Amino acid sequence: MIRLGRFRLQSAPMPPAPISLTLRAERWPIAGSFTISRGAKTEAAVVVAELSDGEHRGRGECVPYARYGETIESVSAAIEAMRPAITGGLDRAVLQQTMSPGAARNALDCAFWDLEAKRAGRPAYELAGLAEPKPLVTAYTISLATPQEMAAATAKAAERTLLKVKLGGSGDPERIAAVRRAAPHAELIVDANEAWTRQSLTDNLAACAAAGVTLIEQPLPDGRDDVLSAFRHPVPICADESVHARASLAAIKNKYDAVNIKLDKTGGLTEALATGEEAARLGLSVMVGCMVATSLAMAPAMLVAQRARVVDLDGALLLARDRIDPLRYEGSRVHPPSRALWG
Repeated sequence: MIRLGRFRLQSAPMPPAPISLTLRAERWPIAGSFTISRGAKTEAAVVVAELSDGEHRGRGECVPYARYGETIESVSAAIEAMRPAITGGLDRAVLQQTMSPGAARNALDCAFWDLEAKRAGRPAYELAGLAEPKPLVTAYTISLATPQEMAAATAKAAERTLLKVKLGGSGDPERIAAVRRAAPHAELIVDANEAWTRQSLTDNLAACAAAGVTLIEQPLPDGRDDVLSAFRHPVPICADESVHARASLAAIKNKYDAVNIKLDKTGGLTEALATGEEAARLGLSVMVGCMVATSLAMAPAMLVAQRARVVDLDGALLLARDRIDPLRYEGSRVHPPSRALWG
């Protein structure tokens, strides 16, 4: 405030500091390898977007996924293209209309959430109007291999509450039976990653039912899954590759019982929360999943996971090392992030 004689002039409020963008690609080694029906990898390639106003910093991490035509280069370029808009005052709300769902928007959206929380001095869950998040049981993934190799890997994780079993087509009944023998008490969910066919569906579903599997992810390829609408199945089926954001839910509600929400598909936490609400309105159960990535990528998903029937946020557990201030995993339980990590 400025005083002039007996008059007081109120100083004009300082305009908000412009936001700067820092962008980097990182590679994190996986402990061993991670194998699904589409191939194996030994490292997690991620892109990190960092937004700063000079005092506060917000971070978001995404995983470019080749299944959707994404690469480190294409995702980095899409984020880089937003630099002028971000410097010019783009906010998280406008971001939803400016970028399409996908990994690039996810990194920026989560960085905006983190920055908003740091600026406000309030946790992200509070800004989202949610209750304080609690620790949750997360699945632990058994990679695709021979029945014998999968049984050996399962035996090492047999005391976990929930196991997610990667399947891949031919020989899947033998794989799931071997896993069940190695972990007689764990809840099992399976993920075929689009590897089954209409011809193999009956036998594979029967094998899953016999093993007491409680959920099957994406058995058929996206675009070739219409048969599910008229196919009686003894185990609930969850859409993954067939669903991205809210707009894709209406087309799958008669084919699937559940939907796997991943922030890299929805394009961030903002749309993931909205997708979860719409799924519930349509009567679909919600699963929250992830790519193999660090705790920074898992952290925002913990907010969506609070209302999920199945949680699969073990991506950071599969790495040989993780970030500073990582998520805390205790057995099958994953704890909400510290504010030092995100939100």
